[in-house]
Amino acid sequence: MPCGVESLILSDPFDGFPDYPSKWRQASDVPHAPRRPVPLNPEEKKLAVANALRYVPTTHHVLLSKEFAEELETYGHIYAFRFMPDFPLKAPPLHEIPAKCKQAGSIILMILNNLDPEVAQFPQELVTYGGNGQAFSNWIQFRLVIGYLAKMTDEQTLVLYSGHPLGLFPSHKDAPRVTITNGMMIPAYSTKALYDKYFAMGVTMYGQMTAGSFCYIGPQGIVHGTTITVMNAGRKYLNTDDLAGKVFVTAGLGGMSGAQAKAAKIAGCVGVIAEISEKALKKRYDQGWLEAYSRDLDEVVRLIHEARAEKRATSIGYLGNVVDLWERLAAEPDHLVDLGSDQTSCHNPFLGGYYPAGISFDEANMMMTEKPEQFKELVRESLRRQIAAIDTLAKRGMHFWDYGNAFLVECQRAGVSMLKDGARDDKDFRYPSYFQDIMGDIFSMGFGPFRWVCTSGKPEDLRETDRIACLVTDELLKGDAPEWVKQQYIDNRKWIVEADGHRLVVGTQARIFYSDQEGRTALALAFNEAVRLGRISAPIVISRDHHDVSGTDSPFRETANITDGSAFTADMAVQNAIGDAMRGATWISLHNGGGVGWGDVINGGFGMVLDGTEDTDRRAKAMLAWDVSNGVARRSWSGNAKAREAIQRTQQASNGLDVTIPNVVDPKLLEGLF
Repeated sequence: MPCGVESLILSDPFDGFPDYPSKWRQASDVPHAPRRPVPLNPEEKKLAVANALRYVPTTHHVLLSKEFAEELETYGHIYAFRFMPDFPLKAPPLHEIPAKCKQAGSIILMILNNLDPEVAQFPQELVTYGGNGQAFSNWIQFRLVIGYLAKMTDEQTLVLYSGHPLGLFPSHKDAPRVTITNGMMIPAYSTKALYDKYFAMGVTMYGQMTAGSFCYIGPQGIVHGTTITVMNAGRKYLNTDDLAGKVFVTAGLGGMSGAQAKAAKIAGCVGVIAEISEKALKKRYDQGWLEAYSRDLDEVVRLIHEARAEKRATSIGYLGNVVDLWERLAAEPDHLVDLGSDQTSCHNPFLGGYYPAGISFDEANMMMTEKPEQFKELVRESLRRQIAAIDTLAKRGMHFWDYGNAFLVECQRAGVSMLKDGARDDKDFRYPSYFQDIMGDIFSMGFGPFRWVCTSGKPEDLRETDRIACLVTDELLKGDAPEWVKQQYIDNRKWIVEADGHRLVVGTQARIFYSDQEGRTALALAFNEAVRLGRISAPIVISRDHHDVSGTDSPFRETANITDGSAFTADMAVQNAIGDAMRGATWISLHNGGGVGWGDVINGGFGMVLDGTEDTDRRAKAMLAWDVSNGVARRSWSGNAKAREAIQRTQQASNGLDVTIPNVVDPKLLEGLF
């Protein structure tokens, strides 16, 4: 078992006062979150300290009150570092986790994997990815949660409020073992400014998507999604399946964005990615995902010319500011760029999600909290410069799309006129969201980022799941689905055949695989049977990204292609979490924020443990049917033709499914009415 994990799980954090974890805190190779803002008056700061002290026996309050106050002033948040283990976390195999029930033990495994330094972006600050996507608000919450999970039975449910363990409550075997909410706010108070206040007070947190639901599997998930996006962008914009010699320019090699280098290579193009953080870039380079990099723009341009001429699939990093890269490419006499996007964390542009041109990485990290207004203006100016360079290249024929990171939204907020002439609504920008143009139809067919984790930690179990996924897909291809559905099966079969060779696993043994309702159900049942028969040696955890068919209401990303006016509503995501809980999910979550930022999205997810029992077959069939059909039915109702076909086909094959199908309205009938 990894260092100290068993004693960590079983020990009472307050039974003897823990030593400060100086060794791990002082590790030089650990990246750290930037200081958070503290928009609190003195009385509110006292309340923040009191809120953290509530967890701790009063005998320790004198020392910890000063320690917590110092953390608040130094880091902008009380992380309770004293309660952090003095070693890097890593998920052991399930059989080594001392928990009364396998379901709870599996959740402990997922939590530990989310905070593994190989997986997490800022592990000591409990940030899994996205710059501020917290698994917990502080380390005391982490310690209490794994303690509750270790002792819970399969007739109890642990309730988490934004990282805070409310406690264990009596339930029943079919109920979720954990229910999670993150960042749920009264709507009028769901603003970014108030988020800073309430996070500093320790009463809410931003769980991103799979950070706060413990389902993140490292950048592999976004590798697959980005690969599919780039491949389909080639089909849509360049009218080709062959991206050899085509250049794709973007930014970000940190958390999820770190997948872009690998995805470009798999898709077959020349990927050029800017990254301001040397640690982030070198992590991807050392990992083998980034094949070459330079600080010198002349060298980067030379590498682009070489790869284009050779039609060689590769990934090239620019260690510097993305604005400088775009401006240099716009100034080149040769038109070098075919496809463009951006994966900076623009949902959080003023606190480390976007770094302005003209100052260093370290200078920016200081300025964003010491001179926030000056920093914000530098960010806005850089956004204006970046979009101007993109406009220049687009006029020459480059195709650019927003990757759902709020880049276009922030350009608009920076004063650039981003809406189309005659825009229908506030998300009808001059450049499309990748959802509007590429992924929206794929989600409407019911395809999305299904994923699984082998709790044994054995690579051979993961390879067996890959083999099963191929067999399941081969059977699906024999069916009578439309050709556009079969194209998705073919793309994803190619992915799973090559996945092991791409060395995608970071942390525990996990895989992602885009599939629809029929495919997800068939995969879950086949995995569960393999566990039952011993072909897979330990339970499988299935989950998905919240960024999925039904899981997220987000008008600037997942529901950007909803055009009936309901893109700004959140019924689908809320209903989805409720429905998953009713149908047998092992744990469920519902979050404010994720992807495009706090106040701009509601999203949720689930985890389910496949333990080989026949009862799990029943739960998997019921829950997965709802988890996909909910979103397909909503997308059909909004007018998407592919969703309408998918839900009607599903109705024919499903007993008890009877959804409201929209009648098509002739727009000519509406002319002249008002």
